[in-house]
Order: sequence, then C-alpha cells, then structure tokens
Amino acid sequence: MKGTVLLVDDEAMIRQSTEQWLKMAQFEVISRDSAEQAMTVLNEDFPGILVTDVKMPGMDGLQLMTQARTMIPELPVILVTGHGDVDMAIHAMRSGAYDFIEKPFVPERLVETIDRACEKRRLMLENLRLQQNIASQSGIDNRIIGISPSIQRLKRDLLKAAVQDTNVIIYGETGCGKELVAQCLHEFSSRGVHNFVPINCSAIPEALIESELFGHEAGAFTGAAKKRIGKFEHANNGTLFLDEIESMPAHLQVKILRALQDGVIERLGCNNQIQVNLRIIAASKADLRTEESFRQDLFYRLNVTSLYLPPLRERQEDIPLLFEHYARKAVTKDSGALRRITDHDIDNMQQYSWPGNVRELKNAAIRYALDGELSVADTLFPKDAGFDAEQPVASSLSLAAQVANFERDVICRTLKQHQGNIKAVMDQLDLPRRTLNQKMVKYDINRNEFL
Repeated sequence: MKGTVLLVDDEAMIRQSTEQWLKMAQFEVISRDSAEQAMTVLNEDFPGILVTDVKMPGMDGLQLMTQARTMIPELPVILVTGHGDVDMAIHAMRSGAYDFIEKPFVPERLVETIDRACEKRRLMLENLRLQQNIASQSGIDNRIIGISPSIQRLKRDLLKAAVQDTNVIIYGETGCGKELVAQCLHEFSSRGVHNFVPINCSAIPEALIESELFGHEAGAFTGAAKKRIGKFEHANNGTLFLDEIESMPAHLQVKILRALQDGVIERLGCNNQIQVNLRIIAASKADLRTEESFRQDLFYRLNVTSLYLPPLRERQEDIPLLFEHYARKAVTKDSGALRRITDHDIDNMQQYSWPGNVRELKNAAIRYALDGELSVADTLFPKDAGFDAEQPVASSLSLAAQVANFERDVICRTLKQHQGNIKAVMDQLDLPRRTLNQKMVKYDINRNEFL
C-alpha cells in the first residue's frame, strides 16, 4: 500500500466512490461520515493523512483539522472544498493545511495530491523514528544518518565488517563521508579502545609520505632533527585509515604490502624491525581492480571486505534529514530557532545533484541556519561568490524546478518592490488575486515579510 488515508465526508455517495477510487490506487482507506467519528480514529501513532470535506454538519472540516493537528502537529491535511470556499481554503493552508481540492475534482489529481502527502508523512515518521533512535541510542544510527535502502544496507554491512577485524576498502565519491564510515568500523570493533589514525595519501608530498607512514630516526635525512614515530607505529593495535589510497606512490605500495604480510616495519635510518598489529581501512574514489597504477597484490591483501558509500544523488530521501540535522547543529542563540524547511525547499534539495555530496550539503545547511534571509536555493551557490549563482543551479535542476525558482524569485522581488502591496503586485504581474494567492502558498511566500 502507498499509505493510509482517513477520508471524511458526510455525503455517502461521494465518500464511497472516492474510497473505491483510492483503494484502486493502492491506498489503505479508513472512511468516516463525520468529524466526530474521525477523531476516534486519530491518535499520536496514526500513520496516515487526513482528507476531509469542509462543509459538514456539527464539527466542520476546519475544526477537524485544528483538533487533529493539535494532537498530531505534522499531520498532512487535504481539504475538499466547494468553489466558493477557495479563499477560506487558502487561509487554511496558511494555518497548516497541506493542500485543497475543489469540487468537482478530477480523481487523478486527488490521487496525485494524496500520493505526495503520504510520501511526506512517511518521511516525517522516518525522521521522527530516526530522531528517537539518535536520542535513545549511541549506536550506528547516531553516527550515520539516513533512511534510504542503500544507507540501511551500508549500516548492516558495516556492523558485520566491524567485528570481523579484517582489512576493508571503502569506495565512494569525494565528500560522501568515507572517513566517518572508517571511524565507525574502528569504534564498533574490538580495536575501538586503541588509536584511529587517518592519513590522506594525496595530501602529503611524495618526499615526506614514507616518513609519515613509517617514521624516522634522528639524522635519517636533512631536517630530521629528532626521532619521529610514524602512522603505522602510532596505530599499533588500532586502525590505520589510508584515504585516497589510489594516489599512493608505487614504491610505497611495496613497503605497505610487506608491512601487511610480515607485520613489521622499519623507520627510515634504522635497521631494527618493529612489530605492528593493526587493521588497514583504505578509501578510494577509483575502482582499484582496474587502476593501472595500483598493485594488484596489494589490492587483494586489502580487499578482504569492501563497502560502497553512495553519493547523495542516489539516496534522495536522506537529503532533507541530513540538511535538517546539520542546520539544527549550526543553530546558535544569536541565530534563533531554525526556520521551517518547506516542501519547495525539499524539492530544490532533491532536484539538485550535490556534486560535493555530504560535505557540500553540510556547508549549505550551516549557511541556511546562520543567515535568516537565505533560501535553500541561495545556499547552494552564495550570491557573493563572484559569479552568476543561477547558472550552476540551472545545470543541476529539472526544467520544472528552474521555472518554479524563477516564479518564486519574480514574485518575491515584486512584493519587495511594492512593499507587500498585493494590488500593485497583481497589476504589475497581470495575475488574478486567486492565482497570486495560490502561487504564494505554493512557494511559501509570506506577504508580511515585505510590508
């Protein structure tokens, strides 16, 4: 089933035909003929959405919405209205209704709206479940945030690999969080009480990387004034994380292979062998099986277990959770409470390709939390970056998303120009009042901000 719908309408024929249509569309339907009866169904654990007629005897749809959302604040409510009730419905949307449908309605449009609302409700419940897990646990859900199937699979594979105490290769694009996964592998293993030692193989000059890995004695080379313990020795009994291992020079690959095979290293300038017992976790953007510059014997020594960390564009349902998580962490007393992230914001997030992955998302979320005037779209490419901010966004968004962003920007600029005067905005944009109201609701534009 796509989701659960509580359908409320006092007209039996309309209620029954709508119920049949929704069941054919794979929704679970609970139908009631009055708001009072519907309230007996609703509770804090209700997993679905509410679709209600507005005009009903006794408690009407608006009163039902108010009481329902008092009990379940995030409950999506879709109002079914007559033609003359549109202004009232728009006002209700500003009070928290998800959407409204005018009678007589096209069944396909109702199904489409309900489908979106059920998906939103599902994400809300998953978000709530995740937040409860984070609050009550100190386990993997507290470290790796996500509800997508690929991330759930990664968590399961990670926990299995952590207890096996074998070498691991983590594959993933830049900014996906490979070091975080490596830290989790270390923390949930028997080596967690010892050192986790990360090193970025591409960030250290080739002339120094051997000394960084294996250490050196005083006087081993020019500038070596005193003995230095290398990363291998420092990670003894713990975990050594070799990030971007595909950039490791060929001559060092041989030494690492020997250290893994024999369990011994030698500092530069010293002939004494030092026993080491450690776990290697490597990370790579490239497939090491086909990387010509990477030794295959070292690959097979490392590739006992491999994990794949998907980019954000392959797990879109995680994007709003991660954005809100990092934005909430960035909120300070001076910046005030975090602004509500709207459906339009979520659409922008999920349409964007996030080439920088979680690293880029984290920075965008921090900008959004600290600057109360920035929209989510603005955070993707700051306008003071010295280039046209709209062009990169356009290359990553669908045509519908670009048109929506353009429409929202035009309305906001016109409202600002006329200081919130709706009549002046209608005249300049040549829009009827109802159309302008609907677009302002759709794009979560508050006129009061422009007065």
